Amino acid sequence: MLLLALDTATPAVTVALHDGTDVIASSSQVDARRHGELLLPAVDRVLTEAGLRLDAVTGIVAGTGPGPYTGLRVGLMTADTFGLALGVPVYGVCTLDGLALAADLEEPFVVATDARRKEVYWARYADSRTRLTDPAVDRPADIAGQVAGVPAVGAGALLYPDTFPRAHGPEHGSAAALARLAAERLAAGEELPAPRPLYLRRPDAQVPKNYKVVTPK
Repeated sequence: MLLLALDTATPAVTVALHDGTDVIASSSQVDARRHGELLLPAVDRVLTEAGLRLDAVTGIVAGTGPGPYTGLRVGLMTADTFGLALGVPVYGVCTLDGLALAADLEEPFVVATDARRKEVYWARYADSRTRLTDPAVDRPADIAGQVAGVPAVGAGALLYPDTFPRAHGPEHGSAAALARLAAERLAAGEELPAPRPLYLRRPDAQVPKNYKVVTPK
């Protein structure tokens, strides 16, 4: 097994290789505006670090968000392209699940990432491998009663200390954690889903309401 994992659902452009036993190479750069520019060089960097070629990969793992439309799309389209070019399966893993695993907590907690617009993407966990709720997007004040008293991880939690007073890192998505989680689930015989994006809301760019189509005469 050689899994290539990548995630662009948060400001981090993160890539990792997992050989079925452990992560053998990884790269993470935080830059919310350069996902498309940084992702392929990061893939090349981890392959070089591991001394491997892309055609050695046996599966692709993609973070499915939730995340902003543009950044999330970069990672998912790249994962699908690699899968088609190599003829290998592409697996989807929730970005929040990767953050939960990276947090390594064995008590109930919350993962919350920055959704912009004064909102967070979030979910509750029983422990680092067990998600209790579907990912959602909400204003922090609206979910204060649901997250009160439990630890919280992620950049979204750190932005709103009034709602998440026990917030700490890690802040952003982790391809290394995604790869570990996918490898564990595959080894246990689980069937991982295809990488379908968790946008949770419509993209910012939309066709104007009064837009008129101009047709040639």
